[in-house]
Amino acid sequence: MIWTILGWIVFGLIVGFIARALVPGKDDIGILATIGLGILGSVVGGVIVAAFTGGFKSGASFSPVSWIGSIIVAIILLVIYNKVTGRKRARP
Repeated sequence: MIWTILGWIVFGLIVGFIARALVPGKDDIGILATIGLGILGSVVGGVIVAAFTGGFKSGASFSPVSWIGSIIVAIILLVIYNKVTGRKRARP
């Protein structure tokens, strides 16, 4: 159980950092928000990928398609968050 939670946190952190790196400009969100962004992107991305690939399969969470889907959804969520909050600033 604890390893599953730690796995989600690490996966969310990686996906969140990749999303933040791909969106231009400075993001004013902290590490917890980055983890949340990555986890939410992974969950939503996983559901979308499962809908197009025929359902959830064992071991499918580590496929390249799942990673790419998670990152794309995390990027979309980050852009929406920045638009809604108006917190996006240009990098100096």
